[in-house]
Amino acid sequence: MSRIGNNPITIPEGVNVDIQADKIVVKGKMGELIQDYSVVSFEMEDNILKVTRPTDSKDHRAKHGLYRALVNNMIEGVSKGFTKEFELVGVGYRASNQGQKLDLSLGFSHNILFDIAPEVKVETVSEKGKNPIVKLSSHDKQLLGYVAAKIRSFRKPEPYKGKGVKFVGEQIRRKAGKSA
Repeated sequence: MSRIGNNPITIPEGVNVDIQADKIVVKGKMGELIQDYSVVSFEMEDNILKVTRPTDSKDHRAKHGLYRALVNNMIEGVSKGFTKEFELVGVGYRASNQGQKLDLSLGFSHNILFDIAPEVKVETVSEKGKNPIVKLSSHDKQLLGYVAAKIRSFRKPEPYKGKGVKFVGEQIRRKAGKSA
């Protein structure tokens, strides 16, 4: 029994859901998202969307929960949006942006210039005495996660001093250094 797939999705005000034969289109104030689907079927009554599967085979159960979660993220994204915040921990680590180009100084010999997709909005905050913060926001959760993972991969937090690109509020497992 799929627990996630059986939960109904409540569609908020201002969000339009168009169910077609093999794809679902969700439009809202933040943008428009399209998702292809197979195996499952969508039923809409009033402002509640339900996902059903034809059989209880393993593949159908897996896709039941998957497509319910994807469509729920689409509806939440076009109505509210998603944000991720990074903190650059380290001496001399800096971040700035010019439009959709993110300029990161992470202790390498050259700065890293990273072009960010137009669907993702980027903002950098640098205050004296505090670590620089990079804020990413988008209506597409999947794309936002991909961009966030790519930025984090430039300099992952290391366990000894905690230097690197980390999410705001993330706890890093620290190790003791050499015991002499």
